[in-house]
Amino acid sequence: MDESRSDRSGQLAGCRVVLTAQRKAEQFASALERHDATIVHAPTLSVIPNIDDPELVARTRALIDTQPDVIVVTTGVGFTGWGNVAEEAGLFEQWHAMLASARIIARGPKARGAIQAAGLETAWVAESETNSEIRQALLDEGVNGVRIAVQHHGAGDDGLDETFSAAGADVCSLVIYRWGPAPDPDAVVEAVHLVASRRCDAVAFTSAPGATAFLEVARDEGVLPRVIDAFNDEPGVLAAAVGNVTAAPLWDHGIRTVIPDRFRLGALVRTLVTELTDARRAETDDRR
Repeated sequence: MDESRSDRSGQLAGCRVVLTAQRKAEQFASALERHDATIVHAPTLSVIPNIDDPELVARTRALIDTQPDVIVVTTGVGFTGWGNVAEEAGLFEQWHAMLASARIIARGPKARGAIQAAGLETAWVAESETNSEIRQALLDEGVNGVRIAVQHHGAGDDGLDETFSAAGADVCSLVIYRWGPAPDPDAVVEAVHLVASRRCDAVAFTSAPGATAFLEVARDEGVLPRVIDAFNDEPGVLAAAVGNVTAAPLWDHGIRTVIPDRFRLGALVRTLVTELTDARRAETDDRR
């Protein structure tokens, strides 16, 4: 994240921001702390790599032996992890050659960046960063008889496998990492109550499963209606999501959510700074 101190340093002094992500949490926090925000770490899920999963290694070998036509890469971290799995299994060169011979489709710039970092080229990028765009594009082309490998995000089930199989494709599913429980469940419970009692200014969400987990904890704690009201009232607590996919569980609960123009952590930082600064300015004006 490339956040300059020059024009916005100190603007979030006194603001308390809850971060629900485990990945890149320190980088995210540092970018906000440069504006003097107070950070509350409450990762709702943990990321568990499947590097020792024999099924994943077996599927990688099968793809090497039976060259796929199309490889769908849904996440940068998942693609990088897949390379680590191949390397651990002594298959990296064959894995790289297999990818180089396939048509690689990326779900957004982050996935494309990981592909490029591996010295590979992307045939097409879903700029909306959604599986639905990938699904529609491939179905429009026709996938009957096409061998497709799909690298999934942590939740695994995103409907791509079933859709492509129903359209006649030979699909190989790859789950490189999975979501695990919150590393500190008490921190998530505390964060939920911070929102319910409006003792924080914003909550940042960076994954749809993470947002869902936050709301589930709120429900388990019996404060979900208060959390929803806190997010929707003005002044209240700002709900900020890195993109449309992440925001979907929040929108499903009728929660007003802001998202940046570009689905990046750096852009999310800028959105948080702008929204919180504007809210503080409006609150000050109302008191005059």
